[in-house]
Amino acid sequence: MKVEIIAVGTEVLMGDIVNTNAQYIARMLSMLGLGTYYHSAVGDNAIRLKEMLEVGFERADIVITTGGLGPTKDDLTKEVAGEFFNEEMVLDEATLKNIEDYFKRLGRPLSDNNKKQAYFPKGSKIIPNPHGTAPGCIIEKDNKALIMLPGPPSEMKPMFKDYITPYLSKYSSGILVSTVIRLFGIGESRMEELIEDIIKEQVNPTIAPYAQKGGLILRLTSWGKTREEALDSMEPVKKLLYERLGDHIYGEGDKGLETLVCEELISQGLKVSAAESCTGGMISSSLVNYPGISQIFDEGHVTYSNAAKIKYLGVKEETLTKYGAVSRQTAYEMAEGVAKASGSDIGISTTGIAGPSGGSKDKPVGLVYIGISFKEEVYTYKINITGDRQKVRHMTTMWVFYYLLELLKKYAKIG
Repeated sequence: MKVEIIAVGTEVLMGDIVNTNAQYIARMLSMLGLGTYYHSAVGDNAIRLKEMLEVGFERADIVITTGGLGPTKDDLTKEVAGEFFNEEMVLDEATLKNIEDYFKRLGRPLSDNNKKQAYFPKGSKIIPNPHGTAPGCIIEKDNKALIMLPGPPSEMKPMFKDYITPYLSKYSSGILVSTVIRLFGIGESRMEELIEDIIKEQVNPTIAPYAQKGGLILRLTSWGKTREEALDSMEPVKKLLYERLGDHIYGEGDKGLETLVCEELISQGLKVSAAESCTGGMISSSLVNYPGISQIFDEGHVTYSNAAKIKYLGVKEETLTKYGAVSRQTAYEMAEGVAKASGSDIGISTTGIAGPSGGSKDKPVGLVYIGISFKEEVYTYKINITGDRQKVRHMTTMWVFYYLLELLKKYAKIG
């Protein structure tokens, strides 16, 4: 069963809105074992939209559109679909009542434009929209199906999950299961080199490598008649990947480094504080993004100047004079100092040269030292990062979380 996805809206075509709907729908379709061969986008133009439907149904059994179901004149998806299937537009009284009730709850008058959303091509299956005023609908004709969904992701996603997934499941002969393996501290080319033979021999599951900001992921997708069968076929390949890449794999699924670190800190009840120079508060900000972090996050200091390092962290003036602010010794004293000053179990420090200027032969732009005071032991790390100022700061933050997660896992095993 082939499916095509069409985004309707000039704002998508012009790049004003990123088409995240297609990404979500394609993933959901793959989990149902349905093939998506084409994604398209078309503006709010009746002639071009009709042409897109003609092309779509030439190469697919099911076409899914997003957008163009609103109240304005340029919202044309249903009207064009009615013309395409030679069906007149008819009023659905139940939908009109729902729209009227929606506006009453908002205390706003119902305009004639909004009544337009209660009209559908004759014979449509209407899909409720609890999160907005634009219902979706499905037209089935001549062994083809057109599924029309609203454009806003907050409306489209729950509609797809609750109504379209059960509808499409009848076309699925099996199930696709996907999982993501997350890696850090290894380049894309080196990773590919280590698992090249596994990728070449892939059949089921398939392996798709992706580079993301601050790391790599491997998406494994396996097919089976049941979920259990699909998972079973995935295990031998996962085992091989862990054997080859285990030192760089930090987790699976949707959770990134920051989330895993925060979960471990809370689980182990370890208080943490940060003293940041080159990252300028980025580590503290990442921690604060996690709900409930107040349980274990004590303090965050941006000690950019030498004077601040001395005053708030107790870094020795002779250390700064002899080794400089960007040094292993300074990172050590910063981490130790913030842990002592705050009474935290863990103190984190960063000091480096983010650029674009300020580097030298001995200390080039991108040189960073990280310090982690962990349960009265202090660990220091030296890294070299290429890229602009923002990349240096971001990657330093990611390395901090990577090293901290390693220590947390090690401590959990010992404890």
